[in-house]
Amino acid sequence: MTSDTPAPRAESTLATALAAGTVVLDGGMSNQLESAGHDLSDELWSARLLAEHPEAITEAHLAYFAAGANVAITSSYQATFEGFAKRGIAREEAARLLTLSVELARDAARRARARGVAHPLWVAASVGPYGAMLADGSEYRGRYGLSVADLERFHRPRLEVLAAAAPDVLALETVPDADEAEALLRAVRGLGVPAWLSYSIDGDRTRAGQPLEEAFAPAAEADEVIAVGVNCCVPGDVDAAVATAARVTGKPIVVYPNSGEAWDATARAWVGRSTFAPEQVLAWQQAGARLIGGCCRVGPEAVASIARTLTSA
Repeated sequence: MTSDTPAPRAESTLATALAAGTVVLDGGMSNQLESAGHDLSDELWSARLLAEHPEAITEAHLAYFAAGANVAITSSYQATFEGFAKRGIAREEAARLLTLSVELARDAARRARARGVAHPLWVAASVGPYGAMLADGSEYRGRYGLSVADLERFHRPRLEVLAAAAPDVLALETVPDADEAEALLRAVRGLGVPAWLSYSIDGDRTRAGQPLEEAFAPAAEADEVIAVGVNCCVPGDVDAAVATAARVTGKPIVVYPNSGEAWDATARAWVGRSTFAPEQVLAWQQAGARLIGGCCRVGPEAVASIARTLTSA
């Protein structure tokens, strides 16, 4: 597959690419920014750099494209109107920053092309869960005390702005709760941009405790959803989740776990040791995974190993 970026969209759609084979996702945005010396100890996390240091975000995307990633996930995970408002950023400026997150990833793709990167490149606009805006670790718990309708009202305006920026796909990611997934699936209807739905899990359940068979089921009937799976979980939980998602939905599966370390929300730090091994991706691929990468603490070197492993399989 080839692409002549800088067209607004790749000639081959991501859905077409998934039907043809496996696509490599990028790794963690925050760890790449921190390794470049940026302080992310802030409630806006990497989204703060959209306003203060956008070039750093472009460089982070570029590092992953150069490592072999086909898909850049934007820095909008924690970018919300409500979160920006807490920092005194008006709604119009917040919308500009959300749009900028997609533009920065597009710019990285153009730069990657100019540097000789030939593999297909796509942009996924990150849509993090409600709990990410709270910045208190509740995205790893769910159960916010809000109704599905409340959550749909929260997500829809941000989704509309991101969709208008013309990403290749909307990444509905790190979703801890099947109720929030239902809200997100409602909110993407009619936007004209495909989406993937990715849960954060613990064992064979969502973080909120729902069985994965039940949690994956609504995605099977959602025409907008081109892939379903898990992210921001320990690598050891992926194998069974891929099999369940494939059986329940019949759709391509997306997987991008953390390194295996655990997030301490009180200390705002990662603890434990890495258990991520790039060779694990072959088992995931054989089970039905078609979008494969890494999340927190998985950097360009690991993504390069994933790309090599999948290419040589």
